[in-house]
Parts: sequence; structure tokens; C-alpha cells
Amino acid sequence: MSAEELFALLGGVGLFLYGMTVMSSGLRNACGDNLQVILEKATSNRVIAVLVGLAVTVLVQSSSATDIMVIGFVNSGMMTLPQAIGVIMGANIGTTVTAQITAFNISAYAPIILFLGAVMFLFIKKSTPKYVGEFLMGFGMLFVGISIMKETIAPLSESQEFIKMLSNLDNPLLAILFGVAFTALLQSSSSSTVIFQTFAIQGLLSYHSAVYLVIGAAIGSVTPNLIASLTTNRNGKRTAVLNLLFNLIRAVILVILINLFPQILELIQSLSPDSIGRQVANTHTTFAIIAVLLELPFTNYIIKLAEKLIPVLPEENEQLEDRSLMYMVNLASMPTSVALKQVHREISRMGEIATKNLKRAMECFLEFDPVKAESVHIREESVDLLQKSIDEAMVDLRTPELSMDTLKRISQLSIAVTDIERLSDHAENIVEDAESLRGRKVRMNEEALEELRGMYANTLRIVELAMDIFSNEDFSKLPEVNEIEDRIDDQETDLVDSHVQRLMRGDCEPLEGIVFTNMVNDLERTADHAVNIAYALSDSEPEDI
Repeated sequence: MSAEELFALLGGVGLFLYGMTVMSSGLRNACGDNLQVILEKATSNRVIAVLVGLAVTVLVQSSSATDIMVIGFVNSGMMTLPQAIGVIMGANIGTTVTAQITAFNISAYAPIILFLGAVMFLFIKKSTPKYVGEFLMGFGMLFVGISIMKETIAPLSESQEFIKMLSNLDNPLLAILFGVAFTALLQSSSSSTVIFQTFAIQGLLSYHSAVYLVIGAAIGSVTPNLIASLTTNRNGKRTAVLNLLFNLIRAVILVILINLFPQILELIQSLSPDSIGRQVANTHTTFAIIAVLLELPFTNYIIKLAEKLIPVLPEENEQLEDRSLMYMVNLASMPTSVALKQVHREISRMGEIATKNLKRAMECFLEFDPVKAESVHIREESVDLLQKSIDEAMVDLRTPELSMDTLKRISQLSIAVTDIERLSDHAENIVEDAESLRGRKVRMNEEALEELRGMYANTLRIVELAMDIFSNEDFSKLPEVNEIEDRIDDQETDLVDSHVQRLMRGDCEPLEGIVFTNMVNDLERTADHAVNIAYALSDSEPEDI
């Protein structure tokens, strides 16, 4: 192959890969946020989760994109591992659609499709037609790239060196390993399968070699997911491992099946005897469906294996408990009075979690610990998710036949949920201030730290007192809440004035001044939310006492 032919081949591959990216981007943009909404709604029914994964992957034309979104949802706690594995399996089927599309010989029409897409994308201002144009433009690029690859690959059929290299792929193990490596390099099983398909069409690969390359491509496709999981929590990493395990088990099953029952491949070939490109595409799709059908009943075992490889830590169990409703279960089947008591208990539990986060955040600020800092961020996510679950469950309680007193009670509880969530927000703010000091290698003035300790002691006291009043509805303690709140307001003024004096004397750095002011504000606002919580279920207003 001459240098000119090599460059043409690389250009064709590049255009094909870029076309895939543009087409995927156009589809994602046209669908907007609907794809993420669809994934979020994937239920615990794994068959539905498979269908969701299939549908989303067909739309975005990338199983890696779907899997990475799933990793993100699991990482944030919005999706469970049982839901994730169903979506991952569906994505493995959805990604085979690309090879089915490219098996059609429409390269002659590709330039006009590319032109129409470019016109729509460049000259139409409305978003939806513009994104459809982007999709058509990518679709056209994809087939133009395939056409260039076919033209440049054709002379290779006369190259003995190239034929000799590909002949090594008659060895199933080498073919699988090559498929893994090649797909890991391209980071797309769709792209590598289409390239193998093109080689087969040009007579450079036998059908049986292509079969094992396709098996290897499925394993190599998990590379982007493994890379994406490096920055996630342990559950996010387990999701990537689930994908890897599914595809490794799939490879073993398929190799055993096609060797024990070679009639499977004969049947696939018989469906399109005159088109090896269609045979490769059908093999890709059939293998994905077989793997899902055989592995779907055993997903619990695959999940357990992933959890053995990345063991579940005690703090993860705590996180799972924090994010799950404990008392607000089956509210619809309870009398309203009982349901409201369960809601009250659930919100009180949420308050305990938020209070725990405030304590951990202050510990981290006074003596920085990256593990504690991370635990505050995780618990803040838990509080946010718990708030969302509680709010959604409370919506169902509001019915027209409820009395005014009951509706008032529901509103009071809803407001309390918001204030409790804000407590945890301020805890996270405190940790972020600690992280900024740590990042700049700045240590706060000891006098300033002592002042903050004093204000924090009052803030923690008012938070714990407020949660006690809310949980037990003992409003006799409200005067003490007001007294502590007045004390904290006075501290806010005195501490800021004191720190201004330190800054003027040069006893602390500017960053310390900013962080100190932020801390005082966060502690004072935390106290304000505590007052709201204390009065949430009372008939009195703070100014009435």
C-alpha cells in the first residue's frame, strides 16, 4: 500500500468516526434532556430497563454514551445496580443497529444526504430542524467514509503481506484479542464492527474470523466506561465492572455455543447468503440478543460478583439507608393521620442526617481530613435525594377531601423539609471553605478558630434543640431557641468586627478573611433555618415569643 492509499484509508476511517460523533450529537441534541429523563425512569423491572437501554442507545448510536450516563446516575444514587445492569444489557443490543444500517449499500446517496444535512444545519435557525440536519450530516459522513475505506481497501486484496497478517485472525483467540485491542483503541464497538464488516465485504476477512472479531469488540467496548468510572464512587466503579463482567461472560457463552452448535452460524449466514456485510451485522445483533436472554435471569449473581470484586463498605450501607425512605412506605394504604405521623418520623430522620453532616463538616474544618470531607459531600447528596423522595411522596397526600388543618400540617412539614435540606447545604459550604484553605496551604489564625468554635457550639446547640422540638413537638423550649438565636446574631456582628481588626493588623491573610466571613455567615444562616424548623409545627411565629 502506498503512502497516498494509506492516508486515504486513514482519512476514510477518520471521516467515518467523525460522522458517527456528529450523528450521535445531532440525535442527542434533538432529543434534549429526554434521554436522561428516560434513563432516570428505568424501573426495577429489568425487562423494561433492557428496553430503555436499547431505545436510548439506538437514539444516540453509542452504547458507551449510554453506559457512561448510567455510571453517572449510579454514582449520584439516582439509579441502582439492578436497574443499571438491565440498561447496560439493552445498550449492548442497541449498539448493533449501526452495523445493520451500514450493511445497506447506500454510499451512492451519501453525498446528497451530507449536502442536505449541511444546508439544514448551517442555514436553519430553529433548533429541532437544525439538529436533524446535524444528524443527516453525520449520517452522510459515515457512508462517505465507508465508501473511501472500501475504495482504498480493495487493492489490499492483492497484497500478500496484508493477507498474511489477516490470516492470523483465523485463530479464534487471536481474533478475539485483536477485536478487544482494536475496539479499545477506537473506543467504539459500533465503529470497529463496521470496519471489520468492510474488510469482510472486500474479501479480506472470512466470515468466521469476523465472528470472533465481533465477540472481542464487545469486550473492548467497555474501555470508555472503565476510564469514566475512575473518578466515580465505588458504586460507579461497580457499574463499569458489571459491564465488563457481562461482556466477558457473553464472550465465553458465545464461543462455547458456536463451537458446540455450528448450526447457529450457518443459520445466520442462510438469512442473507449473498451478503457477507449483512451476515456480520446479523451476527452482531443475534449475539447481543442471545447474551441478554441467557444472562438476564442471572443478573443478581453478576451484581454479587461485581460487589465481591469491589466490596461494599459499611459506610456504603449507611449511605444506602440514608437515601431510602424508611417510614414513608405504602402511604396510600394508610389512614391520613397515620401517614402524616410516618411523614413526620421520616423528616425527623432526615434532620438527624443533616445534623450529623453539620458536625462532620465542622470537624473537617477544624482539622482537615479528606475522607471526612468526601463523606460530607456524599451525605449532602443523600439529603438532597431524600428530600426529593419525601417531596414526591407528600404530593400524593394532597387530595381535595382533606381538611384545612390536614393541608396546613402537610404544608408545615414540606417547609421543614426545605429548611433541613438547607442545613446540609451549609455543612457542605463549610467543607468547601476548608478545602479552599487546604488547597492554598493556608492555616487559619488560632484566635479566629477559637471564635468560630464558640459560634459553632451555639449553632450546634440550636440545631439539636430545634430538631428535638420538631420531633417531639415540645414547644415549651422555643424561648431557649430565641435566646440562642439572639446570642448568635450578636456573635456574628462581634466576630466580623474582630476579624476586620486582625486583617488591618496583618495577623491573617486575605483568604482567611474571606473564609472566616463565609463561615460566620454559614453558621448564622444555619441557626436561622434551625429557628424555622423549631417553629415549623407551632402555631406561633418567631417574633411572637
